[in-house]
Amino acid sequence: MGQTITEKIFSEHVGREVYAGEIVRSPIDMVIGNDITTPISIKAFEEGGFEKLANPEGFAIVLDHFIPAKDIASANQAKISRDFAYKHNLKYFFDEKDMGIEHALLPEKGLVLPGDVIIGADSHTCTHGALGAFSTGMGSTDISFGMITGGNWFKVPESIKVVFNGKPKEYVTGKDLILEIIRILGVDGALYKTLEFTGDTIQYLSMDDRFSLCNMAIEAGAKNGIVAYDEITKEFLDSRESLRAEPKIHYSDDDANYCQEIVVDVASLEPVIAYPFLPSNGHPVSQAVADEIRVDQVFIGSCTNGRLSDFKVAAEILKGKKVARHVRLILTPGTQKILRDATKAGYIDTLVDAGAVVSNPTCGACLGGYMGILGDDEVCISTTNRNFVGRMGSRSSKIYLANSAVAAASAISGYITDPRAL
Repeated sequence: MGQTITEKIFSEHVGREVYAGEIVRSPIDMVIGNDITTPISIKAFEEGGFEKLANPEGFAIVLDHFIPAKDIASANQAKISRDFAYKHNLKYFFDEKDMGIEHALLPEKGLVLPGDVIIGADSHTCTHGALGAFSTGMGSTDISFGMITGGNWFKVPESIKVVFNGKPKEYVTGKDLILEIIRILGVDGALYKTLEFTGDTIQYLSMDDRFSLCNMAIEAGAKNGIVAYDEITKEFLDSRESLRAEPKIHYSDDDANYCQEIVVDVASLEPVIAYPFLPSNGHPVSQAVADEIRVDQVFIGSCTNGRLSDFKVAAEILKGKKVARHVRLILTPGTQKILRDATKAGYIDTLVDAGAVVSNPTCGACLGGYMGILGDDEVCISTTNRNFVGRMGSRSSKIYLANSAVAAASAISGYITDPRAL
């Protein structure tokens, strides 16, 4: 029987053929922690009496949620991680000196690669599947076990084959494709399964689109999302200054076993808006326009859509225009490099001239942490990945999820707007 790409990655790591449903102990190529979750892992590591990391060059800490620190509690959280990183002379430690949102920064640095097994104590670790890796979120104590042993236990997931067909229309992006899949499956329709993204549409998706696509696999309950290595993957990796290791490239066999197949006609898809209070509550942008949804805040950023292409499309739409008087437009680049590149390209000047404010790279606004908190009854259209009750602030606020073009167009009109109408 043939194997899926996910089964092949585990087989290569375990040293024998494995299939969906098997429980295996696998080595891990990269363990990822952040300023919220790593202190819990460190506590378990040190209380267990352990003094050495099993694989120091396979462990990265990225301070990104509340950095620069917003209060004493977040400063002390970060201090725990800093002290541990300095004590162990950690090679891959990122704070204000070279900061970024972990799921944007690590691919940029060439630290996550095709064929890797990656875990992180953050649910959106599945982002890295865009590079042909198995990448998933785990709890902080699981991360500690990975720090101690260099491996962990996994149940090899069944795979859902998602076939995207057709060339996307203008302003239809990877964000819209994954919102459509979540609409079809619901928030638990892919529970503990792989979402393997295939089809002729993939050739039209940039790496930024693919990161968005895999980032939100967890919002359908999936264990991981994955896209096979191709020329676009190769171009991205070739453009890195260096790579942590050699890529290990795998492809699914023609006779691989899938538990489900979903086919989407992308050519007929319009931008998708996820209404409150679930990412699965997807509607076409035409409906949102008809519903005349007034917005108070527009947020473009996060590990889902804080990349250079997001600032490019926003700048193209907002060039020579102004943000509506009653709207706040907040922009958060995924990394310092993205901020610098967007500045060099003139996007930041264009966006600030239009009335936007630009923050440092941070997860802050996305999880209702800081810099973008919503007040009572306020409405935000956001390029983030979750729109749960109270996700970005007040429990009476509302969040609509959308791509960056829709968000930028909405900032101009003050209502959810189809960018194709501008």
